[in-house]
Amino acid sequence: MEIREIENEIIEEFELFGDDWEQKYEHLIDLGRSLPLIAEQYKTESNIIQGCQSRVWLNARYQDGKLVFTADSDAIITKGMVALMIRLLSYQTPEAIIKAPLEFINKIGLKEHLSPTRANGLVSMIKRMKQEAVQHLAK
Repeated sequence: MEIREIENEIIEEFELFGDDWEQKYEHLIDLGRSLPLIAEQYKTESNIIQGCQSRVWLNARYQDGKLVFTADSDAIITKGMVALMIRLLSYQTPEAIIKAPLEFINKIGLKEHLSPTRANGLVSMIKRMKQEAVQHLAK
């Protein structure tokens, strides 16, 4: 599925909750709980995303021309945010990841409803995932 299609799915999901940010946060928490666990071997210092207040580990592997991400976090909201990003960008080509405008973040109002530190963490996640894509572009 293309990134734009996944973004539209996410937007539709969050629209179901209207303006109820308590329910939207619950949905984000549920997404975090459903995130497959990252293998312990990838919970290393080099896989920690810098710029996040909580600890977030992100691993990327290149498979059949696409990047596959796994992640974990010690904070449940942050884990939900990284679960959203993995849902969107995992199993995509490096080119598609680099070009992804990630409009869903503003359309669902996520960034404006996050604390400044969580918003910075989200930006750091996106930056790291796009950096991984750049590193694998030439492969």
